[in-house]
Amino acid sequence: MNPDHYNFISIEGNIGAGKTTLATKIAEDYNAKLILEQFEENSFLPKFYKEPDKYAFPLELSFLAERYEQLKHQLSTRDLFKSFTVSDYFINKSFIFARKNLPEDTFSLYKKLFEIISESLPKPDLLVYLYLSIDNLLKNIQNRGRDYEQDIKAEYLMKIQESYLDYIRQKTNMRILIIDTNNMDFVKRPDDYQTLLKIIGSEYSTGIHTITP
Repeated sequence: MNPDHYNFISIEGNIGAGKTTLATKIAEDYNAKLILEQFEENSFLPKFYKEPDKYAFPLELSFLAERYEQLKHQLSTRDLFKSFTVSDYFINKSFIFARKNLPEDTFSLYKKLFEIISESLPKPDLLVYLYLSIDNLLKNIQNRGRDYEQDIKAEYLMKIQESYLDYIRQKTNMRILIIDTNNMDFVKRPDDYQTLLKIIGSEYSTGIHTITP
């Protein structure tokens, strides 16, 4: 992987896709500045999984505020001793989840706020989307054992997956890389990890690039 190609890489994907694991490994191996979403500190998240209709709006608003504050601070302060920045999310995630979790009238209000906030943040040079099947996402969620995630349904994951892909198809002004990782295990198999690094580290033109290793 050549870290000189990009200054800021965002790793995205559905719940359980391995975003944090991959971003952390890349940061450690390439002396990159690491930005990790602090989702476990959000008190609305466990409540949302139990009563989504009641807690969807406060959850999405709180996530938007937290993500904006973190990214604004981290991306505006450059670490001269780090080669580039890698994150396990980007602000667009807030829009994608809110579009599926909020009713239409509430989402219209949310969208106006999101557009104001997102315009003030720099876009990643490369957005990487880790694609996994719903069955594999459910296996990963079960294996990592977070109590509040164990009731997540396949239908919900499918909604989020569709929302991500619909959103990505519209972003032709960004470099976006969709990697099918269904037959990969970049944690246990070093060769798979090296394959991912080679894919991510290549130079890409603006647009969407889909790769199945």
